[in-house]
Amino acid sequence: MSQPNPVRVITVTSGKGGVGKTNVSLNLAMALSAMEKDVTILDADLGLGNIDVLLGLHPRYNLSHVLRGECELDEILVQGPGRLSVIPASSGVQEMAELNANQHAGLIRAFSELNHNIDVLLVDTAAGITDSVVSFSRAAQEVMVVVCDEPASITDAYALIKLLNREYGLFRFRILCNMVRSAQHGRDVYEKMARVTDRFLDIALDYVGYVPDDEFVVKAIRKQRSVIEAYPRSKASQAYATLAEKVDKWPLPETAGGHLEFFVERLVMGHEQEAEVLT
Repeated sequence: MSQPNPVRVITVTSGKGGVGKTNVSLNLAMALSAMEKDVTILDADLGLGNIDVLLGLHPRYNLSHVLRGECELDEILVQGPGRLSVIPASSGVQEMAELNANQHAGLIRAFSELNHNIDVLLVDTAAGITDSVVSFSRAAQEVMVVVCDEPASITDAYALIKLLNREYGLFRFRILCNMVRSAQHGRDVYEKMARVTDRFLDIALDYVGYVPDDEFVVKAIRKQRSVIEAYPRSKASQAYATLAEKVDKWPLPETAGGHLEFFVERLVMGHEQEAEVLT
C-alpha cells in the first residue's frame, strides 16, 4: 500500500437495524468530503450492501467478485459525489454474508493492493453482532455506535459494546444519537446508554453528538442523494458538518507503516487468532 498520509479508519456500527447507521456513514463521509478530505466508504454489510443504492450508483463489480478472484479491489471502486468513493458490497448474495475466517482474511488482504489515496476510511457494517461486525470493529482505530431512542436500540448497542469489550478488549466507543428531537433529547439518549455501561462495564464512552429527526433526510433518500448534498442548509446537514469537524480532530496513532496498513494487519491478525482457537 502506498499511502502518503495517515488514514483515519472508523467503523460505524449499531446494535440493531433501523437506526439510520448507513445514512450516518454516507452523510458523515459527504461532510468530510466537503472539508476536502478524500473519503472512502467500505460497505461492509457483506450480504445486503446498500450504500450504492442510497447514491444511485450502479457498480459493475462488488466485493464478491474480489473474493472469487475475478477482479482487484481497485477495479470495483466507484466514484461518488465530491471526493467520496465507495467499495460496494454485494446485495442479496447469501454466501457473502456467511464468510468463514479464511475467506474474510482473503478479502481483507485485497486491501494490501489498493492503490487509491484515502484520508478517511469509513466502514459501514451490518447491524447486529456478527463475525464481520466484530472483525471490522476490532481492526478500526475508532468505533462509532449509532443509537436512537428505542429500548431495543440501546439494549442491542450495549450487547455489542459488552462483547467487544469483554471478549476482545476494546475499551473506547464513540456514541452518536440519531433521529432525536433536540440537542437535549440526544444527550438524554446518551445518558441512558451511559448509565447501563457505567454500571456493568469498565469502558470509555464518548458522546460525539446527535443528528435530529429531519424530514429532509427522507426527501434526500428518495432522491438517492445525501442530505448534505441535496439540502445543505437543513438541520441534519448542519449536525453532520459539526460531527465531521469533531471527527477530524480525533487523534491519529503515529505508526510508520501507514494506518490503512495497520487496519489490514489488525484484521488479518484477528482472523488468524480466531482460526487458532478453532483448530
